[in-house]
Amino acid sequence: MSNPVVVSSSPSAEKHRLTDAMRRSLHGYLPIDQYGLIGNLHTAALVGMDGSIDFMCWPEFDSPSVFCRMLDKDKGGHFVITPENCDLTCKQQYLPFSNVLSTKFLSEQGVGSVTDYMHRPRPGSRSHGYMLPWLVRTVEVIRGELTFDLECFPAFDYARAKHTLEIHDTGLSERQCPSKHSSEAEESIFQSVFTHWDLTQENAESFVGAQRVVFTPEKLEHSDGMGFTSNPADHAAQTAVNPMDLRFVVGCTGGGSCPLVRLESVPHKSGLGNGVTSRFTLTEGQRVTFIMRTTPESVAEGLTTSGVGEAEITTYYTKYDPALSMKFVERVLEDTLLYWLGWIRSCKYSGRWLENVERSALILKLLTYEPTGAVVAAVTFSLPEAIGDSGRNWDYRFTWVRDSAFTMYAFMRLGLNKEAKCYMNFVSRICRAKNPDGGLQIMYTLRGGRELPELILPHLEGYRGCAPVRIGNGAADHIQLDIYGELLDAVYLYNKYSNPLSYDEWVDIRALVDYVCDNYDQPDMGIWEVRGRKQNFTYSKIQCWVAVDRGLRLVEKRDLPCRNIDKWRKVRDTIYEEVMEKAWNAEDGYFAQSYETKDTLDAAVLAMPLVFFCDGTDPRFVKTMRRIMLPPHRGGLTANNLVFRYNAMETDDGLSGEEGAFSLCTFWLAEALARASKANLTLLYKAQVIMDEMIMYGNHVGLFSEEVDKSGKHLGNFPQAFTHIALISAAFNIDRALKTNHK
Repeated sequence: MSNPVVVSSSPSAEKHRLTDAMRRSLHGYLPIDQYGLIGNLHTAALVGMDGSIDFMCWPEFDSPSVFCRMLDKDKGGHFVITPENCDLTCKQQYLPFSNVLSTKFLSEQGVGSVTDYMHRPRPGSRSHGYMLPWLVRTVEVIRGELTFDLECFPAFDYARAKHTLEIHDTGLSERQCPSKHSSEAEESIFQSVFTHWDLTQENAESFVGAQRVVFTPEKLEHSDGMGFTSNPADHAAQTAVNPMDLRFVVGCTGGGSCPLVRLESVPHKSGLGNGVTSRFTLTEGQRVTFIMRTTPESVAEGLTTSGVGEAEITTYYTKYDPALSMKFVERVLEDTLLYWLGWIRSCKYSGRWLENVERSALILKLLTYEPTGAVVAAVTFSLPEAIGDSGRNWDYRFTWVRDSAFTMYAFMRLGLNKEAKCYMNFVSRICRAKNPDGGLQIMYTLRGGRELPELILPHLEGYRGCAPVRIGNGAADHIQLDIYGELLDAVYLYNKYSNPLSYDEWVDIRALVDYVCDNYDQPDMGIWEVRGRKQNFTYSKIQCWVAVDRGLRLVEKRDLPCRNIDKWRKVRDTIYEEVMEKAWNAEDGYFAQSYETKDTLDAAVLAMPLVFFCDGTDPRFVKTMRRIMLPPHRGGLTANNLVFRYNAMETDDGLSGEEGAFSLCTFWLAEALARASKANLTLLYKAQVIMDEMIMYGNHVGLFSEEVDKSGKHLGNFPQAFTHIALISAAFNIDRALKTNHK
């Protein structure tokens, strides 16, 4: 067995040439569309094409950030593993049918990759039946030789908390000779992905790194903002600032020397505390796996404080602090790959956009908070909807009733009914805790909490200098009546395609329909959450009609009890007539944004045939759709087949400046065209063109942000659930129209 040789040194005195070159054009930032997403259904991280993790909240989606270089290139914190040579090509992809991300670096000298994921246990796991809350990064060389630079500079508590750093000698540097892999079928998953890494070789060896880096943040007391809530679970998650450690395992095959990676403590220019750096050279067959996690000691300390006994703490260590080895790390990856493969196999879609739909489904699953079934709108906060000082920067790490209801619809369309059931449980929870007036909030925390205080972080400059950086969301107390229609539509489909409603669930839903009947005529803030004046938005009225209509359908199809059924029928018809009279601009021939602004167009009305308010061939709707398809300078909302939600320069939404085209609305237009094609087949071809072009605006791994700017770049929080939901719906319904017309 060969002795390990030191082939590493610290890069602390110089910048990463690759990552610096990739960020030069945007003054230290990567484009939003140059990131892939990994996660474990509790939190997520964004990994750049240069190998840098620039965004991660830990340990939950709505916990304070540990890395957020996307929002401040100097102070935000990052964890980068990247080649020191900038003369190479970067590629990034997901391993098949999974959310395991591979970033590959190719040059004349060699080819290397960084594989990123968070562990997910699969049922019947050989190695570990519990989810290990680990961030795992494996770097290896496939051909030739490459030198890598590593930097890990956390910035705890949204870069507000200082931290100390200690590097401990683990005493585990002795190499271990792993046994040969068995011939079980599941082993082929790992071997098929890493064919160049063959532990069946007699000379394969590995060892656990002799260093363990511990980052210990200070505990700050804040006077306001997120975490100031009466919900204990929300408080615990939103104020979680825990010590974290970084460990690693080294392996090699081929009989050569194994690299001895050394981590060195280096101060960071932010002044928040030291980070670690390393430079190491790998040749073909060599690999290093880095693991970052909350320190087990800090978790055990918390358990002790809460009164947990010694036996339970011992059990915790057994489950969540297993002994490291290369073989164990490989099995953790195998389990993660097989978990995602097993999950996506349940998807029933088989149309022409199969790859895009499956990727969207996998992303929506990543955005699901497993403990409650809630769905986050996006994993990020304060990525701008426009570059500049428009102030259109919001925190999307919460669950909107609207987005989650649409997600439930998307999962059911794909045959993924387990997720729909989980969200229905969440709906039941929030329905049992209605507002005093009987209504719902438009958004909740992931645990069903109602308090989301909004706070500006002035010490962060914002993505590309686009301040302010906000956490929390001040729109939580908005009145948005459309949420009831979206929720009732999802519940109706759940009853139809998944599980029949229970009586208790029906009682909760019936109360919501009664609430809509009593309040449908009130002005609200609309689907776009404008921060201007309340209006009678057309889309809100349409969704009020949907809420009452779906309630009536449930009564009629299930013979469910309803004392107010006559009132419901009357309100449903009243809303319909009112929309046709008060929202219709007879002079210009389109449905307007609101009753008060008949000269303003709004792409939200494209949903009319999608929710069966009217048929796609209805002359009024077709006129409206054709008006929306005109370019903005001719009174429309479409440019280069991308749809703006409204004309931001002419609409009073309480904010200033322009914004990008809204990805959701573009998919809605494609679906609306397909529904209108029954009377004009050329519209179906147009629907396909817009669908294919919009998919083209997805990034290299199929992710979509909220908006797209005039040059095709992504804007807004990323990736956004709403956009991926709309892609699935459009694909499903355009496919159905194609099959109908090809018979």
